[in-house]
Amino acid sequence: MAIRSIKARQIFDSRGNPTVEVDLTTELGLFRAAVPSGASTGVHEALELRDGDKANYHGKAVSKAINNINSIIAPELIKSGLEVTNQKGVDEFMLKLDGTENKSKFGANAILGVSLAVAKAGAAKRQIPLYKYIAELAGNKDIILPVPAFNVINGGSHAGNKLAMQEFMILPTGAGSFTEAMKMGSEVYHHLKNVIKNKFGLDATAVGDEGGFAPNIQSNKEALNLINEAIAKAGYTGKIDIGMDVAASEFYKDGKYDLDFKNPNSDKNNWLTPDQLLDVYLSFLKEFPVVSIEDPFDQDDWNAWSTITAKTNIQIVGDDLTVTNPKRIQTAVEKKACNCLLLKVNQIGTVTESIQAHLLAKTNGWGTMVSHRSGETEDTFIADLVVGLSTGQIKTGAPCRSERLAKYNQILRIEEELGASAKYAGKSFRKP
Repeated sequence: MAIRSIKARQIFDSRGNPTVEVDLTTELGLFRAAVPSGASTGVHEALELRDGDKANYHGKAVSKAINNINSIIAPELIKSGLEVTNQKGVDEFMLKLDGTENKSKFGANAILGVSLAVAKAGAAKRQIPLYKYIAELAGNKDIILPVPAFNVINGGSHAGNKLAMQEFMILPTGAGSFTEAMKMGSEVYHHLKNVIKNKFGLDATAVGDEGGFAPNIQSNKEALNLINEAIAKAGYTGKIDIGMDVAASEFYKDGKYDLDFKNPNSDKNNWLTPDQLLDVYLSFLKEFPVVSIEDPFDQDDWNAWSTITAKTNIQIVGDDLTVTNPKRIQTAVEKKACNCLLLKVNQIGTVTESIQAHLLAKTNGWGTMVSHRSGETEDTFIADLVVGLSTGQIKTGAPCRSERLAKYNQILRIEEELGASAKYAGKSFRKP
């Protein structure tokens, strides 16, 4: 089944910035994919091609990436006659056509848009749901639904408050099904809103880029206290764990960590050494049910990473550290720098490489957490991806804002479709 046409256009992401959408048609119809975009992007990520013309969309337009699809990738791919069910062949064809290490010729956003659309068309050709098709591509026989990691308090580059650490998440590991996990997440979220409103006033319940509340607090411990209180009020103490995405590269300065980095006049005497920051994390682990910390240190502070992974038995997630890149993952494995991969399709740029990154992590005994980006679209591809790969965990924001809920809602549909055979990762979310 050959590709009949591929057309790309500029649409808008959840932050109101331009992004790439691709329509691919075969004899079975039209298959559409949209590409997300990050805010706190690691320096080692594949290149997201933007126009850079400050007079248009603050330099964020994507007409170059779109033109690369419409005038180069589309005609070449159609001419190649590759089948949509040959995901690996299509992805490798585009990588060869681009010919750069980090997809800087066409842009990872151009290549990914086509790669995602091809996967959707391939699933249709095989006449199976997308998650089952992804499971086939990955050689996964056992379908498991993920624990959702809801980002309920936003800080860092995702929010206009003083909070340095970027995400505080709740993981309903004690739920018996994905449906119950959604109920628990939603109820705690609404309790949290009231807790914040009562302490800081109604204006403190505004939300950040990923739907989490962004009260103007500076103490990271206070964020954990607020969440603990909301979990208790909802009656779920012991059933819900806490996760964090620190995004420490954002506040790493001169070998130290500035927890007041949003203040241009922050006091250098208060900046923390890696060891002092480690002590902060260890104190959190003693006091709160924290089971996962992502990006606790800067993306090139390898020693600090290896130290925290050795000193704790929780999940240490590499995002800026590993950027879904097999070479970086391999280095992290050798240095024992973390034990979980954060999988973002747009960091690496194709479906095939995303699957390979997960399998590389899994082979080395790591977990994988599938992740959205802070600039999202209503495309639900990662919902099918997390079920197809059965990684056991996904973070795609708070139970708030449609571009986040679109993914959770899709997993609810998949759970319904699986019926009695649906399995929920629960407490085994790290290694389902």
